Amino acid sequence: MAAAGAAATDLEVVRGKRAALFFAAVAILLGLPLWWKTTETYRASLPYSQISGLNALQLRLMVPVTVVFTRESVPLDDQEKLPFTVVHEREIPLKYKMKIKCRFQKAYRRALDYEEEALSSGSVQEAEAMLDEPQEQAEGSLTVYVISEHSSLLPQDRMSYIGPKRTAVVRGMMHREAFNIIGRRIVQVAQAMSLTEDVLAAALADHLPEDKWSAEKRRPLKSSLGYEITFSLLNPDPKSHDVHWDIEGAVRRYVQPFLNALSAAGNFSVDSQILYYAMLGVNPRFDSASSSYYLDMHNLPHVINPVESRLGSSAASLYPVLNFLLYVPELAHSPLYIQDKDGAPVATNAFHSPRWGGIMVYNVDSKAYNASALPVRVEVDMVRVMEVFLAQLRLLFGIAQPQVPPKCLLSGPKSEGLMTWELDRLLWARSVENLATATTTLTSLAQLLGKISNIVIKDDVASEVYRAVAAIQKSAEELASGHLASAFVASQEAVTSSERAFFDPSLLHLLYFPDDQKFAIYIPLFLPMAVPILLSLVKIFLETRKSWKKPEKTD
Repeated sequence: MAAAGAAATDLEVVRGKRAALFFAAVAILLGLPLWWKTTETYRASLPYSQISGLNALQLRLMVPVTVVFTRESVPLDDQEKLPFTVVHEREIPLKYKMKIKCRFQKAYRRALDYEEEALSSGSVQEAEAMLDEPQEQAEGSLTVYVISEHSSLLPQDRMSYIGPKRTAVVRGMMHREAFNIIGRRIVQVAQAMSLTEDVLAAALADHLPEDKWSAEKRRPLKSSLGYEITFSLLNPDPKSHDVHWDIEGAVRRYVQPFLNALSAAGNFSVDSQILYYAMLGVNPRFDSASSSYYLDMHNLPHVINPVESRLGSSAASLYPVLNFLLYVPELAHSPLYIQDKDGAPVATNAFHSPRWGGIMVYNVDSKAYNASALPVRVEVDMVRVMEVFLAQLRLLFGIAQPQVPPKCLLSGPKSEGLMTWELDRLLWARSVENLATATTTLTSLAQLLGKISNIVIKDDVASEVYRAVAAIQKSAEELASGHLASAFVASQEAVTSSERAFFDPSLLHLLYFPDDQKFAIYIPLFLPMAVPILLSLVKIFLETRKSWKKPEKTD
């Protein structure tokens, strides 16, 4: 009986050891991997190497220039060399990690019969009208016509002419170095119509170091898919002024044609409002000599904040908002004038704020107060007002007056208020700005995800990153090929995808889930199960070790 009891006890001990080993094996081999897999942070793969390579991206901005030579524009020996192609490339000296090179590809050829006929017209406007008929040029491309040195198409004191569309005229010469001299003139004209250092510096103002070169370039709006424009009439004294303005007709006649011409750069929405009892918030200074009130230049920044709280247009907007305010001063502060930094009255009696909009002060004619009782009916001269607002709108979009070469005649804008090559120049700048913004966004996102390992990277976020990288590469290729329209579209897609990935809400789900919270959750779960298993394993190990050291009996 004693032997049977001992055998049963030994069997129970062996069974207990096997059970402990089985539970430990299940916990280690099955439980831990299953727990690790089900609680790990999902992180889809991202093209980190391609994103890091974007910082060393070199942009080659190719401007196709067709140079057309008329008869007697260059010596006969040079005309026999036509057609051929000349490439002029130079690097834009900007303090930016992305290297930018501008490449003018000049394709020289002889003038066709209709071009010869058009360029023999009496005026350059007639020639332009005849040259526009056969074909329309692609975005970003230019055509330069080289006319005879003694042609009457241009005034004799002018060596070149820049038209409202994508065409220009340059005088030729009978010289053995005609091609070299004319080629330099053509590059100067092409640069004025397309890419200059100032244009690119303004586009990259947010990405350049803070210095005097870039500080004054921060006036234009940042690139966006859409813009909202609000025209506001501020009447702080409705008891004295009954102001009427035909804003609908003014927008239809002056603003809408300009926005239609600018539609390739984004979508626009226009609205208007009238605000009563809206004060500027700054007390003007009275000048007894002229019996007028003045706003000094250093007080102008303080004018915007009190007024902006009344506008209410940018609170619920997804796009940048441009505010244009027409302020009719109250009777107690009339007339009101704006002074420049030298103390002289501003001719337009208006000022603009970078990336915000503009304000114009509209004074009521003093004779109107003598003619009738209060309130005085005021009919706003919308032509004068829209001239100021359109000029401010051009500046806020970065459409500044070009720096033309010496002795160059610059044509006035078309009826839309925008030259075709000005739109192309804006698209060049916005394409470069979009690529810089998308590259910076992706680089910041990659650095953030590399530093914080518990951020979830979902598949849709990864797909947006891949799409943004592909769009950047495509836009750079299209810019190098001279396809401006497709390059701009690809750059917009790059910005949209990169920002959609960067601001995806799923990136924040586990961002604020520190390790101490993990221990607080998992220790009550694993500790009651792990302690018995570990104690059993330790006991088994000690008993096995003791049995190995126990000496064997010998007879």
